[in-house]
Amino acid sequence: MIKSFIRNLKAIYGRMYVRIIGGNRYLHEIFADALLPLLNLSAYVFVYKAMNTPQDLASFVIIGGVMVTFWLNVLWNMGAQLYWEKEMGNLEIFLLAPISRMAILFGMAIGGMINTSLRALATLILGLYIFNVKFNISDPMLVLIIFILTLIALYALGMLFSSLFLLFGREAWHSANLLQEPIYFLSGIYFPIKYFPFWLQVIASLIPLTIGLDAIRKLIIYGSDFIDIQLHFFLLILFSIILLMLAKFSLNYMEKIAKKEGRLTLRWI
Repeated sequence: MIKSFIRNLKAIYGRMYVRIIGGNRYLHEIFADALLPLLNLSAYVFVYKAMNTPQDLASFVIIGGVMVTFWLNVLWNMGAQLYWEKEMGNLEIFLLAPISRMAILFGMAIGGMINTSLRALATLILGLYIFNVKFNISDPMLVLIIFILTLIALYALGMLFSSLFLLFGREAWHSANLLQEPIYFLSGIYFPIKYFPFWLQVIASLIPLTIGLDAIRKLIIYGSDFIDIQLHFFLLILFSIILLMLAKFSLNYMEKIAKKEGRLTLRWI
């Protein structure tokens, strides 16, 4: 039991190490990842300024622009990762290794969180400096807790996607594309979802990014306290538990398919 636990910890560390080193190998990619998101969110900030909307909408956009980098990382570097590993011939090694498949995904998730956090922080600092945005934070520790809970729920969703995309085969690329823009819209990356019809707000609330983003904005922009975001807090915990359980179930199913039909590791399927 202890040996298995240590072995899985090493697998988590190994997968995380590869992701961090590989993701920070080229400095120009780090600069591009930090600067390019600013172009997109700048358009929304300038539009809001041209419309003479309240200043807090600029803060709204900056935070949304930062959090969307995590969604892209979850979608492309978590969801589609196992499919790409299959295409490169590494999936067989993962399946044969005497470690938990969840340990592999945990390592990928932690490495992705660290890499994306570095880039998101740079985007946040540049956005604050360029657009002179002011925040009103009353409890920094609570902001950190909600941020971490949001990441856990998001990356648990990515872990679920990774096995589902692998089962879809070549449709993984299209599935990721299909999910990208609708989530931008429904999670309210660049505008408040309170302007949606009620039924659409209910659908949007099923996305962890929507809940986490709304809570972070309330804490950072409006100086809210725990009472104001307690529902978000418990929903994020619930999302994390359910999504991690679903990810585990789907991984087991994927492994069962691999053993039964023997086609999961075949490329171009």
